[in-house]
Amino acid sequence: MIKRTTDPEEIDFKDKFSLTGKVIVITGGMGLIGKAFTEACLQFGSSVMIADIDKAEPEKNADKLNERFKGRAAGISIDVGKRNDVIRLKDETLKKFGRIDGLVNCHQNKTAKFFAKFEEYTDENWDAVIETNLKGTYLTCQIIGSYMAEKGSGSIINMPSTYSVVAPNQNLYHGTSLGCPAAYSASKGGVMALSQYLATYWADKGVRVNQITPHGVWNNHEDKFEENFSRFSPLKRMSYNHEVAGAAVFLLSDASSYVTGDNIRVDGGWTAW
Repeated sequence: MIKRTTDPEEIDFKDKFSLTGKVIVITGGMGLIGKAFTEACLQFGSSVMIADIDKAEPEKNADKLNERFKGRAAGISIDVGKRNDVIRLKDETLKKFGRIDGLVNCHQNKTAKFFAKFEEYTDENWDAVIETNLKGTYLTCQIIGSYMAEKGSGSIINMPSTYSVVAPNQNLYHGTSLGCPAAYSASKGGVMALSQYLATYWADKGVRVNQITPHGVWNNHEDKFEENFSRFSPLKRMSYNHEVAGAAVFLLSDASSYVTGDNIRVDGGWTAW
């Protein structure tokens, strides 16, 4: 319940950022950004269900985290593009923790031929990216978001892309083996549109839906790519996964109680010019 007051002295602002007692589901929780989100949420007091593909071993990672966080982490292997898997994710989270207060969708699919030229992209490649990135977000929002809407509260964070906001600067990839496929932009653009839709659709149900758009998160990139990136970024460097996590804590906590339909761009100013 939001306190009705105009006196800031009545508010414990530090406590507003606490996630103590909340249960957060993080899909793609074994990924570069997902791991940082998981760690941050646990440090701020929540319990976390880490969902990822079997190959990523989310259960094993949860066991390791519980050496520090005393049973507040759990893991589950799923495919977010499959309805029955997402239903199982919801059911197992409720069985383990008894409630769900937040959903963070970090999942994405980079196929073996992810960086193929647009003219050479196959239907199979396109479908695989859309299936995970867009359909997976639709399924988790529908199944877990509906539970939160029925409960009357919750926070959803979806992850679009800088290339949902602006087109890729192709000069960024010159001299590297990297690129930005049209399938990725299209899937993430869909995530952005879906998020905006749900933000108003569920507003009267107490469910806030926001987005975090990271950009240039360093993951042992090629030297040439880092050099190119620094020339186009206002902050002159790539970001680190831990720099994105603070936005998630804010959006999942009561500190953001009047924030919905927003997109926090943790992009170093990339889309500012």
